[in-house]
Amino acid sequence: MTNKLLVRFFPFLLWFPVQAGILRGDLLAGLTGALVLAPKAMAYAQLSGLPLQFGLYTAFVPAILGALWGSSRQLSTGPVAIASLMTAAAVMPLAMPQTEEYIGLALLLTLLVGIIQLLLGVVKLGRIVNFVSHPVILGFMNAAAIIIGLSQLDMLLGLPKGRSDFFLKDIWDMLKYLPQTHLPTLAMSIFSLVLMLAVKKIPLLAKPGILIIMAAATLLSAWTGYERNETCNIADIVTQDARELVSSYNNIAHQIGEQSTNAAGLTKQIRRAEKVPDARTAADLHYRRNLLEIDIKALAEEKEKLLRKINLLTFVRVEEGNDQALLLHQEGKAPVGAKTDGHRWHIKKIETGIVKLVGGGDVVGIIPLGLPSFRLPTFSLDGVLQLLSSALVIALVAFMESISMAKAIASKAKQRLDPNQELIGQGLANIGGSFFQAYPACGSFTASAVNLQAGAKTGLAMVFNGSFIAIILLFLTSLIYHLPQSVLAANNLMAVAGLVTIQSLKHTWKASRADGVVALVTFTITLLAAPHLDKGIIIGTALSIGLYLYRSMAPRVAILGRFEDGTLRDVKVNPHLSTSPHVTAIRFDGSLYFANVAHFEDAVLAAVAAKREARYLLVVGDGINYLDSSGEEMLHNLIIRLHESGMDAVFSGLKKQVLDVMRATGLFQLIGNDNIFATEEQALAVISHRLGETVDDGLFIHH
Repeated sequence: MTNKLLVRFFPFLLWFPVQAGILRGDLLAGLTGALVLAPKAMAYAQLSGLPLQFGLYTAFVPAILGALWGSSRQLSTGPVAIASLMTAAAVMPLAMPQTEEYIGLALLLTLLVGIIQLLLGVVKLGRIVNFVSHPVILGFMNAAAIIIGLSQLDMLLGLPKGRSDFFLKDIWDMLKYLPQTHLPTLAMSIFSLVLMLAVKKIPLLAKPGILIIMAAATLLSAWTGYERNETCNIADIVTQDARELVSSYNNIAHQIGEQSTNAAGLTKQIRRAEKVPDARTAADLHYRRNLLEIDIKALAEEKEKLLRKINLLTFVRVEEGNDQALLLHQEGKAPVGAKTDGHRWHIKKIETGIVKLVGGGDVVGIIPLGLPSFRLPTFSLDGVLQLLSSALVIALVAFMESISMAKAIASKAKQRLDPNQELIGQGLANIGGSFFQAYPACGSFTASAVNLQAGAKTGLAMVFNGSFIAIILLFLTSLIYHLPQSVLAANNLMAVAGLVTIQSLKHTWKASRADGVVALVTFTITLLAAPHLDKGIIIGTALSIGLYLYRSMAPRVAILGRFEDGTLRDVKVNPHLSTSPHVTAIRFDGSLYFANVAHFEDAVLAAVAAKREARYLLVVGDGINYLDSSGEEMLHNLIIRLHESGMDAVFSGLKKQVLDVMRATGLFQLIGNDNIFATEEQALAVISHRLGETVDDGLFIHH
């Protein structure tokens, strides 16, 4: 008993004792997985809107905790493309990416996701994910893959991209800057994509290929001076129109900062007033804050318009004055014959009067050495309320991705999988990760496949994997300073290419038009609502459940006749079947519950009215799996009405759970034991005997 209790709370104890051969295999799998995962982790962090080191943090603590408390021995828990994109979609409307506020909200999101998953696992609700149907996931995955691919275009082309509540509009606006495509960035992107496609076809290089490509790209970037960043003051911009644009943008950004601070102060005052409570003061403060929010929104719209104009500007730097200072002239407006530094510059960012210029490609830059420090997520009621719906969707989608891969692995490795324990493992991985600067993690298809192929036998492989990631964080991050961001974007593009499955959508459409509609609606809404990806899942799931309820409200009621092979079949499908004037035989293909009792009753009465001379109603109940109180009440009243009209109701093929309800309520006695049969053949034989005459029709079988 004690051992069972220990294993329940510490499932990793089942790994021990570990044989030396298995330990060596797990060690090798952990090393291989870490080398493959490290570059992908940074690419996924880029996708999530967080600094790149957060991808490595997510591949560290969650990987170890997910392995220790999960039920799968080869599932690799860490950063994945879908969870990264959904993290960005949840947090970007609330804060600017890469900022401290953004990081704090991302960590709070991770904590909420972990708590939801842990609670679902503890109360054994692992099957709740079944409410999110396959067509919903299919539509969502295809849309998310396209969104991920489009979201990488700015990195692949070296173009500026805005951020708003309409993702497709941001992409459309970005495409207006195509003439400004940074050619070295485009060349680096093409170089990376071609190499990634090539190494996939070489078995020996398939696993370490991405690592080799990133190493080569890093060396090429450092050698060619791919990165080129400078700063200047607004006053250094000589072209007047451009300087006024930048100055206006800087002033509006300063006003937004001040107004936001004032709004935050009013929010604190509102909370104090509501605690007292002081309704008049609270109402006045709410009014003032609403006005501020309107002003902030208007300023933000103006700021976005100015930014779009600024992004179109191209500058050259000219040496001027006795001190040979480098001043900015808009391209085409520099003095004739002026000596420039030979580069074209764009404005990347404007912060408190300082203009950050970019004349080359974006690189990874400085990644802090060292392990993630312990940090409590910034907990606030507003933050929880704003992130809760997104956290629920991420928790379910992440678990579905995890459990799908875990099931596939379990079938290959012939292991037992416990979905509830896996939920607990994923929940603890995210809860623990949230205290060590990790964003939401889940089981990875690619990393798990690599783990399995590399020979992992126990969860120790992922413990070793996390340990090797820790070594990278401690000693090796400085080596990737010059790694181009476009290479990471190319990796993301390759990672999601396989998620676009048009054939699967076609297959779903062929299998069921209703499911096809659900998949297409989910796909369309996810794409149009981006970056609010949760809307696609929520609406798709609601539609899927609604269609199921609609179908269950009007299940098929078949009028039966005798087929040539002796079976009873639907006369609508086979109009020439033999029937009997003495018996109306029907089959109900569904559970009988409150939502469809009226449909059943109407169908029975219509069938009886169509054959008034019939003395018997035979209900073939093989398809009735459930009978609730509404169904029982309807049957009770229906049988009384049939008796009053001189007709007997006979049932066949009723299941035990239906008969139990009938016996408990007295309906069984009302129908009569002699009117309930195991099969329709038995029922028809007894009816034939009761008629007391030679029945000359094809519904009855004569021996």
